[in-house]
Amino acid sequence: MSYKIRTYGDPVLKSKALKVADVDGKIIRLVDDMFDTLVESGNGIALAAPQIGVQKQVVVWDLGDNPMAIINPEVVESDGEWAYDEGCLSIPGLYVEMIRPKTVLVRGVDLQGEIIEIESDELEARMFQHEIDHLNGVLMFDRLEGDQRAEALAEYRRIEEQTAAEAAAARRNPLRRLRSS
Repeated sequence: MSYKIRTYGDPVLKSKALKVADVDGKIIRLVDDMFDTLVESGNGIALAAPQIGVQKQVVVWDLGDNPMAIINPEVVESDGEWAYDEGCLSIPGLYVEMIRPKTVLVRGVDLQGEIIEIESDELEARMFQHEIDHLNGVLMFDRLEGDQRAEALAEYRRIEEQTAAEAAAARRNPLRRLRSS
């Protein structure tokens, strides 16, 4: 089963997720559903449970080689800096250059309930930091300051307005929708 991805403005995205006490059947089903949702998103590499409205510390990701999940993840070490245009399934269409640590050591629990540590760099390190931010109720906009934040918010509003206008036009002209499929 897949879920609708919550988008900017939804209060669930600003709430801190609860730690998972036991990796049980419910958590396994949640992980499966999160993978379904991630695949259906079409362009995401990772998803945190709050992005589907579930306030649990669960993250799934697929960087193309081996889909994985981690429970109660935390960054325990970080180093360096890496600038990258970061996007978010909960802020669709917006990409903003952000500087984050280049390498991280993440500790959490796997689906067997065992403690794991993952050393990562660049894209994978950024993904962990971004998804752990979601678990703490932090969005990309919260990491931006001053003019960069104002510009990102304005661009996102422009994207939302354009998307709404395109949806309204498609509703008014169903043949247009069929031709573009």
